[in-house]
Amino acid sequence: MRKFLHKLLRFYARQVLRKYKPAIIGVTGSVGKSATKEAIYTVLKNFYRVRRSLKNYNNEIGVPLTILGRLSPGKKLSGWLRVFWMALGSLWFTEKSYPEILVLEMAADHPGDIKYLTDFAPCRIGVITAIGPSHLEFFKNIDNVIKEKQIIVTHLPPGGWAVLNADDENVLKIKEKVDSKIITFGLSQEASVRALEINLDQEFTGDGSVKVNGLRCKFKYEGSVVPVFLPDTVSYAAIYAALAAAAVGVTFGLNLVEISDALKTFAPLSGRMKLIKGLNHTLIIDDTYNSSPKAVRSALESLETIHLPPGARRWIVLGDMLELGRTSAEEHEQIGRVVAEHNFDYLLTFGPEAKNIALGAKKMGQDKIISFDVQDKLIAHLKQHVQPGDLILIKGSQGVRMERVVKALMAEPRKAKLLLVRQTDEWDE
Repeated sequence: MRKFLHKLLRFYARQVLRKYKPAIIGVTGSVGKSATKEAIYTVLKNFYRVRRSLKNYNNEIGVPLTILGRLSPGKKLSGWLRVFWMALGSLWFTEKSYPEILVLEMAADHPGDIKYLTDFAPCRIGVITAIGPSHLEFFKNIDNVIKEKQIIVTHLPPGGWAVLNADDENVLKIKEKVDSKIITFGLSQEASVRALEINLDQEFTGDGSVKVNGLRCKFKYEGSVVPVFLPDTVSYAAIYAALAAAAVGVTFGLNLVEISDALKTFAPLSGRMKLIKGLNHTLIIDDTYNSSPKAVRSALESLETIHLPPGARRWIVLGDMLELGRTSAEEHEQIGRVVAEHNFDYLLTFGPEAKNIALGAKKMGQDKIISFDVQDKLIAHLKQHVQPGDLILIKGSQGVRMERVVKALMAEPRKAKLLLVRQTDEWDE
C-alpha cells in the first residue's frame, strides 16, 4: 500500500511540475538543510511566488506533497483521497497563484533517495550544505554519502547552478563532476559569496544572565560588501545557511543590499540552535532536532562564542547520535575527545551510545561528567544544580527526544508548542 501511495504521489507531482514549470531549488546535505531552505525562502519570497518544504517534508512523501501544496493527512484514507482530488483540480484548471519557485529539501537516508526525488523533480539549482558521517548504518562509509549527495548537482542542466560550500572538503570533491554553472559560499577567500567580520552581538542583563541579540557580519560578492544581521542567532551554521541563500539570490539577479534586507527576518528554526530562556535565569541552546558528529562539532564551536557573567557555568548535555552503524562507538568517543577540547564545566550524557562520549572525554582528562540511562534523572539533576547565568547546550538525535529535557527546563513551559520541536499530539503518543 505504501509503495502504491509513493507511485501515485510521484505521478501527480510530475504532472503538476510539467504543467506549471516552476524553477526547482533542491537542498541537501548532512546538516543545515532545513535552515538553508528557510533562508533561501526568506531571500526570494519578496520578489517571487515561492513555496518551500514545510516541517520535515523531505522524502518520497513530503517532496510530492510540497509540490502539490498539501499537508499529509496521516493515516486518514479520506484525507488522501482529498489530496489526489485537489491534485486533479490543479491539472484540470489553472492555479494562477502556483509558485514560480519551489525550494525543496531533499534528504537521503538510504542509497538512491536523491535520485528517486530528482527523477520526478529535476532541479534548476542544487545546493549542498555540508557532508559528514550520517546514516552510516545504511551508507556504510562517507564516500557513499558523498556519491549520494552529489546527484543533486550532477543531474543539473548546463544552464543550471550548483551552489556549493567552499569550506567543506567533502563538498569540494564534487566540484569537478558538475557540468552546470557553479557558485560557492563560505568564509574562505575562495568562496564566491563570502562572510567577513563575524561577531556575536550580546549583552548582560540586570538579572545576571546573558542576552544574545544575534550575529553580525558582512557579505562580500564580486567587490560589493554589505552588513548583515541575523537576529536571535548564535550558530555559525546559520551564517552558512544565509550565505547559501545569498548565493541563490544572486543567481536570480538580486543584489546584496536586497538580500541583506531580506535576511533581517530570518530566524532559527525550532530545535536548531534556538535560544530559550531557562529556569532560574539560565539560557538554553536548544539543538534537539537531530544530531550527527558534524552537527555536534558546529554546536560546540558556537557555545564558546557566548560570554558568561562571573561564576556562571557551561553545561553540555548530549544524547545518542543514531544511525551511525558500525562506526557508532568510535564516532561517539571521538566527539567526547572534541568536547574535552572546548571550554565547559559539566558534561552530561543520555543514552547507551552517548556513554562513549563520556568515555572519550574522560580519556582526555575531563572528570566533571555524568552519564544517565533515565531521562527523568537527567532532568532532575539539571534542575537541582543549574544556577543563574548558566548556559546549557542540549542536543541529541530525534530518537532520544532531548526536547523533553528542554521543556522541563524552560522558564515558560507553556510556550513549548510554539518554540520546541515534536510537540504535536502524534509525537506525544
